[in-house]
Amino acid sequence: MRLLHTKKFTLDISTGVQPYAILSHRWLADREEVSFQDLYTSVPPSEGLHDSHARPTFPSNVEGKQGFTKVRDACDQASRAGLEYIWIDTCCIDKTSSAELSEAINSMYAWYKDSAVCYVYLHDVDNDTAMDNLESALEKASWFRRGWTLQELIAPDNVYFFDKNWVKIGSKATFASMLHRITHIRKDILLGNPCTSSIAEKMSWAAKRETQKIEDRAYSLMGLFGIHMPIIYGEGEKAFRRLQLEIIKSSDDQTIFAWHDSLDHPHSIRDRGLLASTPDVFSASPYPVVNIDHSHFVNSLFRIAGSRSPLPDLPRGFSILNDGIHITLPMKQDRDAWLAVLKCKREDQESFYGIYLKKDLVQMIFFGHRRRSFENSRSEISKALPCIKYVLWLTITHQQPFIDNSSSLFGPQISFGSAGIIYALTREAIMM
Repeated sequence: MRLLHTKKFTLDISTGVQPYAILSHRWLADREEVSFQDLYTSVPPSEGLHDSHARPTFPSNVEGKQGFTKVRDACDQASRAGLEYIWIDTCCIDKTSSAELSEAINSMYAWYKDSAVCYVYLHDVDNDTAMDNLESALEKASWFRRGWTLQELIAPDNVYFFDKNWVKIGSKATFASMLHRITHIRKDILLGNPCTSSIAEKMSWAAKRETQKIEDRAYSLMGLFGIHMPIIYGEGEKAFRRLQLEIIKSSDDQTIFAWHDSLDHPHSIRDRGLLASTPDVFSASPYPVVNIDHSHFVNSLFRIAGSRSPLPDLPRGFSILNDGIHITLPMKQDRDAWLAVLKCKREDQESFYGIYLKKDLVQMIFFGHRRRSFENSRSEISKALPCIKYVLWLTITHQQPFIDNSSSLFGPQISFGSAGIIYALTREAIMM
């Protein structure tokens, strides 16, 4: 980690002990930001100056950048606060080195968390004109719509907001209620109070946020989930799939499957299986999706099925194998479809969430989170595999309660295969 000296404008390797400020901001065009290489074009202070902290001068093409003023003012703010160092992502990373960039992205959440203070610079907010309705001005600020700024809001303990003239307008603590309404992040989390958030809740914070590169929608979330993985620009939407698979390796939180897709999305986006294609499908709500304790979940199922239930052995977790995700879920019949019940619910509701599956005895491709009718010829029927297969037919339902004494309950082993076919090896059916 390199830190920028707030007076000398030199980059020093962090020793891990000196306190530092950190800047969170909306990037300008690359040509307008001060780069790592720009800092090495400086001219030392003139001889005869006795101030050891006198700042160097830079070529006009560097000082003329819009971002130069931002860097200079951020350094001045940190210096006035008694901090010798600041970290700024535009100029403290050598982005020509893929290894250094990968290390920085994997470490960034920790760097923000370990900072003494985080300065949020809102270039499109003017405190003088926003006084009448500050919340409206903040809500319109582009900073709140960017992917990377989510972790920059959550990770640091001390966050201060500045308008375009570097006038301090508030802090994360004083703005907690306002920030909750804008971001849907719970106040306890913003205030640093002990609080557990589900995977779906964290994903919902990132919904509708934007990044310049599509891969960064995934990379900007790694720190929130404590995930480290290789950075591969060019992989596109696969980055978000990799992120989810890495999360699954260390968590049995089934809310990762509690997303709601839109039938308006193109088929190419919706045909991807049990995993979400983007954080946008985790809908933001005043009431987050929460995990249900395993024993409470099993006891709830027992109250429905009684002693006939085969669910005492319901596994807590699930696994990733070379043919896909293997997960055991209880199932409820719903007319001509089935509902695979997830161990989660919305905080203000009692009904569990579930995934709609449509049973078909013919081997077929995965249609993924959308309605579709099927017409199978005799030749297709002859290709049927010797097991029952379920096609993921719709998506998470918020309306269908699991508690329905007229239905049958199964404990199937459902394998969401990488080839796009869902196989279900059913156990004994228990009539309710």
